[in-house]
Amino acid sequence: MAIVWALLLSSSTPSATGTSHPTALARTKTSTTASIPASTTTTTTTTTSTTVPPTTTSPTLDPGTLPQTTALPPASTPQFSAAMAGLWQGIVTDSVTPALPAFFPESAYVQLKTGIASPAGDWQNRLVADYALDIGAAHDLLGAGAASASLVSVSVPEQYAHWISPGVCANGIGYFEVANSRLVYSEGGQTSSIGIASLISWRGEWYVVHLGAILRSGSGGEVDAPAIGPGYSAPSNTC
Repeated sequence: MAIVWALLLSSSTPSATGTSHPTALARTKTSTTASIPASTTTTTTTTTSTTVPPTTTSPTLDPGTLPQTTALPPASTPQFSAAMAGLWQGIVTDSVTPALPAFFPESAYVQLKTGIASPAGDWQNRLVADYALDIGAAHDLLGAGAASASLVSVSVPEQYAHWISPGVCANGIGYFEVANSRLVYSEGGQTSSIGIASLISWRGEWYVVHLGAILRSGSGGEVDAPAIGPGYSAPSNTC
């Protein structure tokens, strides 16, 4: 089952069922199964909830400078909760800056993408640029009530997490990936949600690598599967 960690509750104005952004996209994926390395242990979990404080802290050490591990991340760490709060702040203010701690670290990406010429350039010019566009698209979806929309919970379908082995997708290091997590929010008394297209792991923590879409339909920002209510997650074999 998805692990759900409840955040702060508040209310504001009604949400739209879609996005006004010109290239918003809702995706549907098919189920596949991938192998997990022998050194990794997985456990069956049940849906639980916890309340987390709104404050965030900045890490004193860049985790991307450290070696990768094969730990399957939980969605229950203080770091992840703080990162998701920062992502939501970025969406309601249409700013990528507070959302960057939730994004896969550049230094880790440089370690990971040994099969491309300029991992640092790809991280900045493609991945972060797309992230900023998708944050803008999600902000547009919230509309006039964006400033008062509140994040209710983040649902990570950890049961669908799969291991990506080294050598796949130009990667020199393996990692876990999980698609179709959900940001559940309240706006004007209406509960709605949008997807996080892809989270990938680094040292036992989840990070956003694609927010609105993995395969993009154009050059603009996109919103992943906006829905009235909490929406749903589906398995996907992505990297």
